[in-house]
Amino acid sequence: MKTWFITGTSRGFGRLMTELLLDRGDRVAATLRDPARLDELAVRHGDRLWRAQLDVTDTARLRKVVDSAFADLGRIDVVVSNAGHGLIGLAEEVTDEQIERQLAIHVVAPIQLVRAVTPHLRAQGGGHVVQTSSMGGHIAFPGMSLYHAGKWGVEGFFEAYALETEPFGIRTTLVEPGMVATDFFGAADLAPSQLPAYAGTPAAELTHGRMDVAVEDMPGDPLKVAEAMVRIGDLAEPPRRQLLGSDAYRLVHDALTARLADVETQREVAFSTDRDGFTPPQG
Repeated sequence: MKTWFITGTSRGFGRLMTELLLDRGDRVAATLRDPARLDELAVRHGDRLWRAQLDVTDTARLRKVVDSAFADLGRIDVVVSNAGHGLIGLAEEVTDEQIERQLAIHVVAPIQLVRAVTPHLRAQGGGHVVQTSSMGGHIAFPGMSLYHAGKWGVEGFFEAYALETEPFGIRTTLVEPGMVATDFFGAADLAPSQLPAYAGTPAAELTHGRMDVAVEDMPGDPLKVAEAMVRIGDLAEPPRRQLLGSDAYRLVHDALTARLADVETQREVAFSTDRDGFTPPQG
């Protein structure tokens, strides 16, 4: 039996993972804004479900919840940082408050969660941190600049954090789904206004239609994504990153291939700025 700590368990991947793990006999420390939404699971699974009220943007509360979970449950094997929320709108259209909220959820909260769990994981000899990211941590679409800022930001953080903590047996995985058949777009925040200056531009044609993507056009299966995340959490040697979805694989593969091709064209200019006499390392 393993013990998991999961944020954002009221719906989506967090809720599905919680159900899957409890059904197979594991323990889950589930955090969400309204713990009553898990009453049914509490009745069915008893003390294998530990619940706490949490808005992940409340850092002081987050630290208390993490400390309480480790104190009550002892060892926690896998920490799943899953809470998130979409924001649709051109960069010039979204409000200051929406920007702050988006970055608080997608960048600051995961960082603070990891900072809170790291001393506990180190003390117990290791663990696994699974961060829900997105193919949007490698590519970008107009109208989702702040969402991408969050995903690219958290990817950079985990790239460095993994190097810092692997000596303590702490493993990390960035899970990067493509478009999954959920109500992501319907539940996303929207910019309050549409600037007429963008009328007729490609960005406006996409965004001002509110990115109304039909569920049948989304390749990802939510349950299969949740099942994959559970399998990743079980791995003794997990990958640093894992794409999920044929669209994620194709789009990220194409983007990285094009980016590498661009890098190759920059070699001469890049090397031209070295100090005279400096010999770059080979390889």
